[in-house]
Amino acid sequence: MNKKNRVEKPKLIDDIEMAVTEIYEIEDEDTLRDVYLSNWVFESQHASNVKFDGVVFKKVTFIDTTLKSANLLDVRFVDCDLSNVDFSEASVHRVEFINCKLLGTNFTEATLQNILMENCNVNFGLFGFCKLTKSTLANCSFESSSFQDSKVSNVDFKECNMRLSQMSGTSLNGIDLSSSNVEGMNIRPENLKGAVVSPLQAIEFSKILGLVVKD
Repeated sequence: MNKKNRVEKPKLIDDIEMAVTEIYEIEDEDTLRDVYLSNWVFESQHASNVKFDGVVFKKVTFIDTTLKSANLLDVRFVDCDLSNVDFSEASVHRVEFINCKLLGTNFTEATLQNILMENCNVNFGLFGFCKLTKSTLANCSFESSSFQDSKVSNVDFKECNMRLSQMSGTSLNGIDLSSSNVEGMNIRPENLKGAVVSPLQAIEFSKILGLVVKD
């Protein structure tokens, strides 16, 4: 990603690690701001319109959690388990997910901008009808995930596993997939226009385009 499209980092207060807090329940329209939460478990939390602003979550596990229409601004998740968390219709801006588990996490109809996902397991993740812009997804697995009918722009997929992912209805114009595994990706021929792929990927996608590659 060039300098113009560089992902913005979360804006956190100095010495955020000193702002340790504990929270036992998340309720509708709660705000959590400028705090550091580590080695914690949230279970059976169901709330909407929650705001996390300037928060670091480290080694935090979310179990059976729904945070629909959440507002995540300047947030960092490190070594967290967010599997199956419902972030549908959320606003996610300047947020990092580092070494996290996001199996089946739901970002349907969410708006995601300036996102860094690095070394994460996002298999079966749901990104349908979302808007994903100015982001970097590096060394992550999105196997069997869905980006159906989404708007994706200025996004770097770096050495990601996109095997069996659903991209139908999502334009990949200008998106570089050349370092990623796209085996079995489900996508319409018109959505491939302008995508950047490797020679081997071109052969893989030729099946979708109805081409017969002859040695």
